[in-house]
Amino acid sequence: MIPTLYARIGDAIYFHGSAASRMLRNSSQGIPVCITVTLTDGFVLARSVFNHSINYRSVVALGKAILVDAAEEKLAALHAFTEKILTGRWNDARQPNEKELKATSILRLPLTEVSAKIRVGPPEDDAPDYALPVWAGVIPLHLTPARQSAMRSAIPRFPRPPTRRSTSGEPLLTLLPHA
Repeated sequence: MIPTLYARIGDAIYFHGSAASRMLRNSSQGIPVCITVTLTDGFVLARSVFNHSINYRSVVALGKAILVDAAEEKLAALHAFTEKILTGRWNDARQPNEKELKATSILRLPLTEVSAKIRVGPPEDDAPDYALPVWAGVIPLHLTPARQSAMRSAIPRFPRPPTRRSTSGEPLLTLLPHA
């Protein structure tokens, strides 16, 4: 498993890696991949440890990822990655130069084989356990930005970027159904 940025554009997922990567160097014919994204929405605590769980949204996409060669498509994917992190950032920051574009491989995975699984709701205790003097319920979890931390070389006269959950009100994991 390799954590990486990804973005969905239409019916495909785009992800990136180093052009020097051994795995990506021979990907012109496509490489079999499995992309998994999971968002944990809460801890589900039952009266019995056996019945503890989590509420979550999860998706798995399988297929053959294809190396993107077209400069326009490559830039569109990089734009989507950047805007997913923070809306407007693509226009605020310096965009990739030729050297950076050559050092980055972008792969496209058509969404042809995808499976999603969701768990929501309270714990399901066994009938005898309802009499136990133990708290049961859901502890919700939310992914929210923390206080920003500027790098030491940041120029103080520039404003901090706005803190948002994600781009344009979209959930952070746009592969997943809305909560």
